[in-house]
Amino acid sequence: MTDAATTLVDQSRTRSSGRWLYAASITLLCAWVIVPLYLLLINTLSAPETVNSFPKSFIPEFDLGSLQFFAGFRGMLEALRNSIVVALLTMVMSVLIGAPAGYALSRFEFRGKELFRMLILLTRAFPLPLLALPLAVLFIRTGLDDTAFGLALVHTTLALPFAVLITFSLFSGIPVELEEAAWTLGCTRLTAFTKVVLPLILPGITASAIFAFVISWNEVFAAAVLTIENRTLTAFLLQTLGEAPMHLKFAGGFILVVPALIFIFAVRKYLFAMWGIANR
Repeated sequence: MTDAATTLVDQSRTRSSGRWLYAASITLLCAWVIVPLYLLLINTLSAPETVNSFPKSFIPEFDLGSLQFFAGFRGMLEALRNSIVVALLTMVMSVLIGAPAGYALSRFEFRGKELFRMLILLTRAFPLPLLALPLAVLFIRTGLDDTAFGLALVHTTLALPFAVLITFSLFSGIPVELEEAAWTLGCTRLTAFTKVVLPLILPGITASAIFAFVISWNEVFAAAVLTIENRTLTAFLLQTLGEAPMHLKFAGGFILVVPALIFIFAVRKYLFAMWGIANR
């Protein structure tokens, strides 16, 4: 066999091995995500006595006993309502603050701009447990403790860096000449933004809102420290973790996972559009 033929055979084997490795990696990644969700679904849609039995079936019984027990558990629906309210407040405040900040970073030059961008990232460098005691004292003095708005402020602080950086990258991908053309046609800076830039940036704003909602929905430490009576679902489940039966834990985990998945699935087209704008 000639050297050229040997080289071609080696390249073919290398490509084949690469494809198998790629397929195996994708399969393992999907299994890592899907298998726990499927097991959670099975135990949630099974009767309470089945959840505690062994061996377990890999086919759900479609029994709503666990979910009915979850809905009837004292304080659970109130905690679910609190989670929804806090997540929506966080989503709105993150967008209202993050989008203008991202626009300013992309369109204006000012002293300390790069330092400001770095400081936005550094806000995530401080662990939340380190700030828990000062936050609790501050919230007690200002009357924000054990309130949905006070907890939403903390969650907004956690989500704001993502909102600012996402909108900054998207504003940077939109040519400033579009706004300048609108100015020459009689638009002010505000009307040029609302009529020209805002429709283009809407996918990015939607993505920022999704991240803020999911961050708030899944956050547990601040919710457990800063609330007592008005706990969110994550904090309430953590509070009852030791005494709650197994089927309640599975139902609570299912309720926590499903809304975030539905939210992301419902706005997936905006996410894909966002990456398209960012790559321009």
